[in-house]
Amino acid sequence: MATLRRITGAALDLAFPAACSGCGREGSPLCTTCRPALDARLALPGGTPIGLPAELPAPLLQLEWCAPFAGPVRSALHDLKYAGERRLAEPLGDAVARRWARVGSGAQLIVPVPVHAERERRRGYDQAALIAEVAGTRLGLPVVRALERGRATVAQFELGRDERAANVAGAFRPRASERGAARAIAGRWILLVDDVVTTGATLAACAVALDRAGALAVSAIAVARER
Repeated sequence: MATLRRITGAALDLAFPAACSGCGREGSPLCTTCRPALDARLALPGGTPIGLPAELPAPLLQLEWCAPFAGPVRSALHDLKYAGERRLAEPLGDAVARRWARVGSGAQLIVPVPVHAERERRRGYDQAALIAEVAGTRLGLPVVRALERGRATVAQFELGRDERAANVAGAFRPRASERGAARAIAGRWILLVDDVVTTGATLAACAVALDRAGALAVSAIAVARER
């Protein structure tokens, strides 16, 4: 099945050449001029810089991101999420791997933050899962889709900061359809992967579910942070 997907993807790439999400130049989903925007924070130390809320949402032990949610990064995430441009998962996942390799610690297993099953069915994929698969390959870490959204939630960007934690509280649980998900989680240090983080409420809600399932610890990384 994976081989068939690669062959199909290669055929579609030939039939429909990519245009850069950042500048529109034909040839790559994110061109060599726009791609460095993904590494805006690569050389920075880990942690929250001055000017952003410093509190790390419990029970996360570490929260990292690659770049601000702006410019080519914002465009690339939008095109992956809403325009069906799955090829963007590769540069985005690569950036996640580079940032985590530079400042991350302790992760043994990658778990993507899940969209609701109905939203994934309509879209045809889960963008965080695509990013996580690329990052896991680069980092040499296994990727398990161990969580699911037990209920649909309002899009976080539609809510104020104070409403976001309540919106996702209790929304996540171990994925019933993933064989051995609970066993994969138990006793492991989990790295959550998502596309965009703002307050960290969604990541924290996922971490709570993982803790309850027996995770040793939970850290998180996103492609971008929206201030």
